[in-house]
Amino acid sequence: MALLTQQKSNLGFFPTPLVELSRLTAILGGPRIFMKRDDMTGLALGGNKTRKLEYLMADAVQQGADTIITAGAEQSNHCRQTAAAAACLQMDCHLVLGGEPPESINGNLLLDNLFGCHIHWAGNNRKGEDIPMIVDKLRKAGKKPYVVPYGGSNHLGSLGFISALEELHFQANSINTNMTHIIFASSSGGTHAGLMLGNHMLDENYELIGINIDKDESSTPFINTILDIANQTAQQLDLQHTFNLDDITLESSYTGDGYGVVGDLEKEAISLLAQHEGILLDPVYTGRAMGGLINMIRAGRFSHSDNILFWHTGGAPALFAYSEEFNPSPVSPTV
Repeated sequence: MALLTQQKSNLGFFPTPLVELSRLTAILGGPRIFMKRDDMTGLALGGNKTRKLEYLMADAVQQGADTIITAGAEQSNHCRQTAAAAACLQMDCHLVLGGEPPESINGNLLLDNLFGCHIHWAGNNRKGEDIPMIVDKLRKAGKKPYVVPYGGSNHLGSLGFISALEELHFQANSINTNMTHIIFASSSGGTHAGLMLGNHMLDENYELIGINIDKDESSTPFINTILDIANQTAQQLDLQHTFNLDDITLESSYTGDGYGVVGDLEKEAISLLAQHEGILLDPVYTGRAMGGLINMIRAGRFSHSDNILFWHTGGAPALFAYSEEFNPSPVSPTV
């Protein structure tokens, strides 16, 4: 029986595959590693935001919206999938992107343009600070805008990951494997909160470890944002449960030089997965989260009997915008 009955738009292909990373497991010599392939959700080359958007876009349709607006960084995976969702539902889409117009258009930004978005460049404001002004202009122009929150993370978006954990629950049972830990990139809070709720509602005991992707520079600590989303969603679902900060594991040791800055941690993780599993990670989220997981395994944080699930949240199109980071030095061919 499904945990949720809320209306949603069908935007992705589910269930996404659950695979074992046997070669990576052998290289690291640690616990068994599995991967949930949300890079294969299908919408605009896939990604976890599709799960959130199914609930958010249904709400937009119900409210009679004709225009979608959201925000993110220049290479935002969330913005790319939101643009595709708006195209599927024949709505206008406005993206508020941090930074300035680049000299060349590639990666996610190329796809945003293909989907016919209106792009507003916002300088240092990559988290939607300029959205209210744009919403006001749209309303004055006779539009009915609907704001999709940063990262799709609120009490509606998090529902997508309650469903996702239920999906994983049935897949793991079908292969008679008990996942002990779930590792994932934690950036805007909705994925983390939804997994917490799913864990509670299914009465599972997965240890959820979110790898913090961004340095905590806002006035509200990021861990509190996760907590607020989890409790707001629990209240919406009439659950008689309140989460507290002790329920959240947020690993903040891997933020490096900041959001979107690729270092040795990300480069090694991306190369290992590409060369040994044929799987592409992205330079901002999954590369950093997988790098954190690899580091934790090497540090002995898990036992050999553990079964680790890495949630691949997508984002491979951004690799094309980081080509200089992965362009090898010329090597003379060997005969």
